[in-house]
Amino acid sequence: MSFLLGIDIGTSGTKTVLFDERGNTIASATEEYPLYQPNVGWAEQDPEDWWNATCVTIKAVLSKSGVNPQDIKGVGLSGQMHGAVLLDGENRVLRKAIIWCDQRSAAECEEITSKIGRERLIEITANPALTGFTASKILWVRNHEPKVYEKVRKILLPKDYVRFRLTGEFATEVSDASGMQLMNIPERSWSSEVLEKLEIDKSYLADLYESQEVSGKVNRQAAELTGLAEGTPVVGGAGDQAAGAVGNGIVKPGVISSTIGTSGVVFAYSEKVSIDPKGRVHTFCHAIPDTWHVMGVTQGAGLSLKWFRDNFCNEEKRVAELMDIDPYVLMDKEAEIVDAGCSGLIYLPYMMGERTPHLDPNARGVFFGLSAKHGKQDMLRAIMEGVTYSLRDCLEIIKEMGIPVTEVRASGGGGKSKLWRQMQADVFNKDIATINSSEGPALGVALLAGVGTGVYDNVAQACEAAIEVKSIQKADGNMHEKYNKFYKIYRQLYNSLKQDFKDLASIVNA
Repeated sequence: MSFLLGIDIGTSGTKTVLFDERGNTIASATEEYPLYQPNVGWAEQDPEDWWNATCVTIKAVLSKSGVNPQDIKGVGLSGQMHGAVLLDGENRVLRKAIIWCDQRSAAECEEITSKIGRERLIEITANPALTGFTASKILWVRNHEPKVYEKVRKILLPKDYVRFRLTGEFATEVSDASGMQLMNIPERSWSSEVLEKLEIDKSYLADLYESQEVSGKVNRQAAELTGLAEGTPVVGGAGDQAAGAVGNGIVKPGVISSTIGTSGVVFAYSEKVSIDPKGRVHTFCHAIPDTWHVMGVTQGAGLSLKWFRDNFCNEEKRVAELMDIDPYVLMDKEAEIVDAGCSGLIYLPYMMGERTPHLDPNARGVFFGLSAKHGKQDMLRAIMEGVTYSLRDCLEIIKEMGIPVTEVRASGGGGKSKLWRQMQADVFNKDIATINSSEGPALGVALLAGVGTGVYDNVAQACEAAIEVKSIQKADGNMHEKYNKFYKIYRQLYNSLKQDFKDLASIVNA
């Protein structure tokens, strides 16, 4: 029996999962780490935390499974996208990594647009300049921390730093690198034009692979720290969204995913480069050779619910600990007793600015319609509904681009909630499917590792071997009509508050 290891370096923690070749989970382990926010709208993490969590979880999985490390055919890496890990000439981390949800680089986005031109930038990178992307973070460090930048010799994405520690290789792959805004997306290569105009040395970037290609092998030092066998192949892997899509079977037209993790993503497969000229959704290379994907992103999806849990649900956390269950299970029960629409309470999930459809780093979270009637349960459900409305924003743009939507598959932590899945079915007016595995990105990159090491012939075959639909929640037309009334107001609120968000940011950031 062959085994495959998937490692997902997320924002809240790293999850490592061991699978057999049929996609069955053999063992899994998760290790959390902190998020640092030194200023409003900033977000950083320590790359050493990612590496330590990787070592801890690999060792835990090997211990739990009892599998001989020699029987692990390959390793796949998934990770949070867009982060900037800066290394010096001796491969030491120069500063904490500025991660995907950081919003400090609005001025640098204007600089990028000025140097390249908005239309030309979208032609090359398939996206407008965004604070979430890596390029603007690089320029921010150059502009604000020049003494740090002059020492830079390598710029890596989060999962690719872990790859370096595992293999000693500086490598990345097309799906994750697409989010750096330094690639020519139609040509699936680094863009010399963008690099030259932004004055970023190409030697700072890692070698570029397709997601299923072997990019290195576990070296002796990493083998000693993790328990893996020296020489185990490590494939390119994928950014978390492309990895989750493979792990959810989003590898053919018409099947899309709606993922609620820290961020929320609606993800669609495309056999050609399809670009929104307004730049509201992202077009990136998919983890399957010669294919692409379109995705809409809401920054503060699961992040909003986690914020509420951490600040207002201490009772639920204590009871959950005694019952040995997840606090979110109890939070779901509380939200279930509230009627749809929350008696007029509407939540805008813009806690870390927003991407789709607004591209506004100044946007902030809002509870609208709050009255003395409302309690904690109403706020809980309003958060879940607000996130679902934001995902519908993404879905509507994808449909507007002519991309077919025949099936929606729920995934991510939020996808485990039956209540949240039903909300999506009713708000989207589309049935919501779940599959036999909830491991998402970890499964996706494990399957890519299987393709790269010959366990499977291609990604489609790997998905066919490991993935099947296990449940479908039907959309309720009456509930869809009810939600539509609130969704209409939800869509109006951003435009009503847009200038207020900007004015507030000018005060806070002064």
